[in-house]
Amino acid sequence: MAAKISYTDVEVGTELPAQSFPVTRASLVRYAGASGDFNPIHWNEKFATEVGLPDVIAHGMFTMAEAIRVVTDWVGDPAAVVEYGVRFTKPVIVPNDDKGALIEVSAKVAALLEDNRVRVDLTAMSAGQKVLGMSRAVVQLA
Repeated sequence: MAAKISYTDVEVGTELPAQSFPVTRASLVRYAGASGDFNPIHWNEKFATEVGLPDVIAHGMFTMAEAIRVVTDWVGDPAAVVEYGVRFTKPVIVPNDDKGALIEVSAKVAALLEDNRVRVDLTAMSAGQKVLGMSRAVVQLA
């Protein structure tokens, strides 16, 4: 697979299609099983509140993975992401109801780099709060 977006077709400010990702307690249990991260703050409400959290929170790496989907869906090839980093600023709080939480992600090309690479800056929000800071990816384009 290769990137489907051409370097010549983008410019600084190019916006990627925004996406929203639902997160439920079931999502967190599945992620815990796949990642091996069974920390009870991600599935046990009683434990989470006892340690000072408002409720169960999504795994940071889960949140990070959901956010980068905006970039991988846009470029058409997950391997085109050559660098990715974030700072975790707020947790994604996942209530035990039928709705859960929503991670809303937008992104835009922030810099044109050498060798057909671009830097994409992402904004990830949940419940009106920015949950990832300094969220940036370097992407190899066609």
